[in-house]
Amino acid sequence: MFAKPIPGRTTAAAEGEVVVFLIGMRINHFRAPHQWLPVFLAMPRMLRELRRDPQSGLLGYQLLSGSPRTYYVVQYWESKEKLLEYAAAPEKLHRKGWALINRFEHKSRQHVGIWHETYVVPPGNYESIYGDMPPYGLAAATGVLPVERRGATARERMDRSRAAAE
Repeated sequence: MFAKPIPGRTTAAAEGEVVVFLIGMRINHFRAPHQWLPVFLAMPRMLRELRRDPQSGLLGYQLLSGSPRTYYVVQYWESKEKLLEYAAAPEKLHRKGWALINRFEHKSRQHVGIWHETYVVPPGNYESIYGDMPPYGLAAATGVLPVERRGATARERMDRSRAAAE
């Protein structure tokens, strides 16, 4: 199932603050799948859990691969509070997955690496443009608008976003 491109130039319909969460793993030793496969399989389970719960705060995500060794997810969240709430919730898969990773870490002899980065981006400090693209990235998470509704240039789109927040 491929999304159809939207003709012309569009922009993301994001309003206000944007929370971007990057999370990934690196397979350091392919010959030990019993060490890295549980980590690899944990993320799709968490994403399914989040998709089933519209109140979770996850707006959207993109699964990406940096190389045959590295896999990561770009996630867009409603707020940093929702992201932190999910991460700490004892009944959710993240907490269980994190406990599993911590147990494996001591035994894994560095077979798998994990990382994450969180960015809270205030209004006026982000903008987007998509040309002849299906909804992607931030636009897939927040919706799509004709670019003219936000401004013809990156500066106009950022200034409009900043002014709307004030």
